[in-house]
Amino acid sequence: MPRKPLKPCRYPGCNKLTEGTYCEVHAKEVAKDYNKYTRHGDHNKKYGRGWRRIRNAYATAHPLCERCLKEGKLTPMEEVHHILPVNRGGSNDWSNLMSLCHSCHEKIHKALGDR
Repeated sequence: MPRKPLKPCRYPGCNKLTEGTYCEVHAKEVAKDYNKYTRHGDHNKKYGRGWRRIRNAYATAHPLCERCLKEGKLTPMEEVHHILPVNRGGSNDWSNLMSLCHSCHEKIHKALGDR
């Protein structure tokens, strides 16, 4: 059976012919960039089922954004935030959690320099 004709590598500036999308050299580079910039970390490894249960219980008890509530705005919560992050010694205790809307959550992380 005849093979497909070779086509040029899709990597900018590369003129090597290949059977796939990228030549062997650039296929590894593209895969590395995809894993680094496009794929999100596996949250199940970091948090897991236990965290989801705690988060859902906290979200049920605190359905409004706590920062917006202090300003007199009634905004539904979208995310549960660790006041002291887990990777810096924080825990999943309710005293270390706060419910936030997406906007307030982003503001906190930008102020911390995380994002």
